[in-house]
Amino acid sequence: MPTLLWFRRDLRLRDLPALLDAAKSDGADGQVLACYVLDPRLHASSGPRRLQYLYDALRDVADQLDGRLLVTEGRPDERIPALAKAIDASAVHVSGDFSPFGVRRDEAVRAALGDIPLEESGSPYLVSPGRVTKDDGTPYKVFTPYFRAWREHGWRAPAKTGPTTATWVDPKDVGRGAKRTDIPAGEAELDLPAGETAAHKAWKSFVKNKIADYGDDRNRPDIDGISRMSAHLKFGAIHPRTMAADLTSGEGPQAYLRELAFRDFYATVLHAWPRSVWWNWNKAFDAIAVDEDADAEKRFAAWKAGKTGFPIVDAGMRQLSESGFMHNRVRMITASFLVKDLHLPWQWGARWFLEQLVDGDMASNQHGWQWAAGCGTDAAPYFRVFNPDTQGKKFDPDGAYVQRWVPEYGSDDYPEPMVDHSAERKEALRRYEAIR
Repeated sequence: MPTLLWFRRDLRLRDLPALLDAAKSDGADGQVLACYVLDPRLHASSGPRRLQYLYDALRDVADQLDGRLLVTEGRPDERIPALAKAIDASAVHVSGDFSPFGVRRDEAVRAALGDIPLEESGSPYLVSPGRVTKDDGTPYKVFTPYFRAWREHGWRAPAKTGPTTATWVDPKDVGRGAKRTDIPAGEAELDLPAGETAAHKAWKSFVKNKIADYGDDRNRPDIDGISRMSAHLKFGAIHPRTMAADLTSGEGPQAYLRELAFRDFYATVLHAWPRSVWWNWNKAFDAIAVDEDADAEKRFAAWKAGKTGFPIVDAGMRQLSESGFMHNRVRMITASFLVKDLHLPWQWGARWFLEQLVDGDMASNQHGWQWAAGCGTDAAPYFRVFNPDTQGKKFDPDGAYVQRWVPEYGSDDYPEPMVDHSAERKEALRRYEAIR
């Protein structure tokens, strides 16, 4: 009786606890069928670049398995039980998924499997949501005490797995229940290669060449000082434990480890408060005045197009639309501008980011936006309003980032600022004061 290994946000073969458990499951004798289900619901909610990463990463896994990855299409609560029945599987093994969508999906699959167990091993995080809590068992709402408890809790060493961990069942031998489909080619271009092989190569290069200066360089969009590992982490092409093993002493490595902790924190928050995926975590902000009229739509369109007249904002928005990536410091600047200068709902910006970003992660994206809007856990104070011109001078002092993405800046073709920042800052504070 083989087991079924169902890949989701863990598109890798190294450091994969679910693979280890699938190969060692009672009665399996190391026989494992690897599968991935192309869920039409995720296809509908993912932008073309994120889908392209998915397809490329699936091809990388399939190549490592000499083609022995079964890809099928449909609802997982229909396809997974059908595959399990087709091979008479003793169990289905997965990495834990703590997102609201993932929890609902897995509950449906578990119910549809009946007597066949759905076994969860590990998660996409260093510390899974729910593992680190306050003394009274409730989840943390503030990052700093969470970070202390998170470090004290610690995590396991990377699991020793790879292509040879299991004896892989050939999808051709599955029979009629397989309903195999080809991995789509995709239609988008990525500015970085995708998949596990690329992820490990990129991480090794970053550790060797950039991590020592990461603490200083990470806020500078004009400097090539960041890792660009976010998309690899989003799809699980590399596990953060693999990365944390290289983060020992030193300011740069410790600054990077803190960013991994933020990723775990936001996943924990979303798991504890699933409503916050699209609603204000701080419900007091449900009453804040936002603009949603026809003029607001025009301002939103100018923001998306990178034609606001504020150079650092426009550079970020154009980097996003042209590459599917935006530097994290600029994400904060552009988000602050949308909610505090243009007075638009943070959900508009969050939805646009998810559509455009290769690394679009529901927990990090939604709660990063709520941090900027002041309505999330551990959020920026309501009175903190980024001045885009000051931010640009501080983090892009020579204007190299702006010149790369807004080449017409300084010419007659560049638009005048669409708003008066000083006046809009006062208006933002007035609106925030009204709900305090």
